[in-house]
Amino acid sequence: MRKTGYLLIVCGLFILLFSSLAWSKQSEAVSYQPEVLKQDHPGWDSTAAKKTISFSAAEEKPVQPAVQPNHTTGETVGQLEIPKIGSQYEVFWGTDEDTLTKGVGMYDSTWTVTPPENGHVVLAGHRDTVFKNLDEIETGDHLYVEYEGITYDYQVRKTWITHKEDRTVIVEKEQATLTLSTCYPFDYIGPAPDRYIIQAELVAKK
Repeated sequence: MRKTGYLLIVCGLFILLFSSLAWSKQSEAVSYQPEVLKQDHPGWDSTAAKKTISFSAAEEKPVQPAVQPNHTTGETVGQLEIPKIGSQYEVFWGTDEDTLTKGVGMYDSTWTVTPPENGHVVLAGHRDTVFKNLDEIETGDHLYVEYEGITYDYQVRKTWITHKEDRTVIVEKEQATLTLSTCYPFDYIGPAPDRYIIQAELVAKK
């Protein structure tokens, strides 16, 4: 009986040792599988393969490219109509001094867009020329911007006066918004310290 017991213990140890060796070999096979692939395929690069997989996964997510207007500074891009004051102006691309001398300028910046995009359209003009009567516009009035054959109808939501260094006016917006900006006070002699702002939301287009 004692010999039989010893024999069973030895057999058990042998089986355990064999299982451990087999598991170790299997682990090595899994761990070094890329090395085996390198031997079979000399061009194999496991690091590159991982990068390729990651890139492919990223490619599965659709990316909506930003609209890039094909305009040059000073080019006529549309019209602005303000029925309340009976005025209609040409709109030019850019807000540099030469462009604003022509009339109303449309901002070209990281935070602003053109009317077809759902974002912030900003128009600027001089207080003593095109925007001299801007203070007559009230909440509820309509502003119309014609751009690339489509007329965008914006309704004024608010007007306010702010300092010229206020960086919270020309910012990115998710909702289709139109902002008109001009220097203030209107009768100020020299560089005006403030800005008169009108902000409207898109309500229709045709």
